[in-house]
Amino acid sequence: MNEANETNRSGIVLLGLLLALGLIGGGWVMGAQIKATRLSDRYVTVRGLVERKVKSDLAVWPLSYKEAGDDLSSVYAKTETDKKIILQFLDQQGIQSSEIELGTIRVVDTQANEYGGNNRAPHRYIVQQRITARSSRVDQIAAAAQKTMQLLEKGIVLNSDPGSGLTYKFTGLNSIKPDMITEATRNARAAAERFALDSGSKVGAIRQANQGVFSILAADSEPAESGGNFGTDSSLMKTVRVVTSVQYYLNR
Repeated sequence: MNEANETNRSGIVLLGLLLALGLIGGGWVMGAQIKATRLSDRYVTVRGLVERKVKSDLAVWPLSYKEAGDDLSSVYAKTETDKKIILQFLDQQGIQSSEIELGTIRVVDTQANEYGGNNRAPHRYIVQQRITARSSRVDQIAAAAQKTMQLLEKGIVLNSDPGSGLTYKFTGLNSIKPDMITEATRNARAAAERFALDSGSKVGAIRQANQGVFSILAADSEPAESGGNFGTDSSLMKTVRVVTSVQYYLNR
């Protein structure tokens, strides 16, 4: 009988010991989970800005002109004469034929139904055409655009309609994207390290990263969110801008 009681007491003691160890172990695991959760909530969001000045590598210069009159054949003949003068002018400015595009001729009959009513045009026919010079030799095009007075002296008035001005493009964005993203990310980490130093923390792994959007602005202009970004296409020199947003974990 005594032996049975001793066995029961030993079993109870062993069970209690196991329960105690289980509670201690469970408490340690729970504490580790809580600590890990708290650490995962500690992060900082920083931005890395990079701007790079570039020169446009494509110039697009539309030269639009028109003639008006009551005899369609005569008006068309004037338009053909204007075209020859403009092509000769471009040739004199060193613009190659492979860099010139001839647009389709547009004929407007002002006496058609859509022009009816009391607002009659002074001439029945208007013949319009556009010649576009497109070249990677941007300086050549820019110099030629400064000499359009020579066309005016020969009686040719270029239209100033929307889309008729000289514009400059930068097509080499993909070639500089990787380096700019790397630099922007490096700048973001430097900002995170400054914050961590002030807060007594250490920068850990990246929690989340957003590459950001590349924008091409006129040189020395403000970004669009600041009310700038005017005259981008008319500027020979441009600024390529990217802002990356990165979240870093902070460790004690």
